[in-house]
Amino acid sequence: MEAERHVCEAEAEIAAEVVRPGLWSLQVVIPDNPLGYTLVYLFETRRGPVLVDTGWPHPDSWQALLDGIMGTGHRVEDVYGVLSTHHHNDHHGLAGRVREVSGAWVAMHEADAREVERRGMADEDWYRVTRAMMVAAGAPQEDLVVLLKPAEVQRHFPANPDRLLDDGEQADVPGWTLEAVWTPGHTPGHLCFAEQTHQLLLSGDHLLPDLTPHIGLPGGTAVGDPLADYLASLHRLASSSFREVLPAHQHRFCDAAARARALVDHHEQRLASVLAIVAAMPGPTAWEVAERMEWNRPWSALSVRTRCTALTEACAHLRHLEVRGLVLRGERGQLPTWTAAAAGHWRAPKGRP
Repeated sequence: MEAERHVCEAEAEIAAEVVRPGLWSLQVVIPDNPLGYTLVYLFETRRGPVLVDTGWPHPDSWQALLDGIMGTGHRVEDVYGVLSTHHHNDHHGLAGRVREVSGAWVAMHEADAREVERRGMADEDWYRVTRAMMVAAGAPQEDLVVLLKPAEVQRHFPANPDRLLDDGEQADVPGWTLEAVWTPGHTPGHLCFAEQTHQLLLSGDHLLPDLTPHIGLPGGTAVGDPLADYLASLHRLASSSFREVLPAHQHRFCDAAARARALVDHHEQRLASVLAIVAAMPGPTAWEVAERMEWNRPWSALSVRTRCTALTEACAHLRHLEVRGLVLRGERGQLPTWTAAAAGHWRAPKGRP
């Protein structure tokens, strides 16, 4: 995720904090990660607690989740269900363990359920796919050499869900009116959850107060336009009237509509910047575009794995510009390259919020 300035009221987060009567926010640590923690939300119901997300698959995270649940007066063994906003490890990583201990059901959107199935590949497959993406993008040899070897990669195999949730479907949270809101972009099946009685939006990674969620084109594939999906999801919330947003990281904030509009503006500026980079170079590769984009640290200071993440974001912006007809795909040797279309310049789509 990329840091972006946004004025908001910060709150001091604690291990188990009451958000509303019967609704708690739990801090679940993410070891050795600048994000610090995932905010897991616990709804009290007559059937037992329902969790929204669970946290990173690590012993310290598990202990933090146990302590947080205990702080609400419940036990993990009593959990009735788990709603995963999306399949990433810092959100869905402990869902299987919670299910194993409690017998709880696990639910997510079908598109992310497919991602869970796809991610069940061996370490060697992960290494092969990642290295192939870097090679195709024109990564230099020195970055390829230091990419983690298969034996060094620790893979976690996330839990397949028991239930699938569609857009607009009511989640099984007795005593609460919790509606699934499909917001693809960060992942294909990302879900927010709208609590209608108190006008709360549990936003997962879709809306964060000070960060722009990572929007990438996984594996540098030639299919899909995740940035278009994300922008459409933001437009959907740009006229909403939720009283408070409960994100999965940082802290709660107000005015979901204003934050959605700010994120649309951010990506419009980023698309204009990427287009300018392409126009100023003689057919750059995706890697050459990525290393010239603005990140929260200089490119030289990014680890190879972070550069891979940045590369997928560069690819997502190039793909969106290609779909809009503003850049054209070419070739240098066997490497895909990009050129600006004649007289092409970025314009925000009509009907933007």
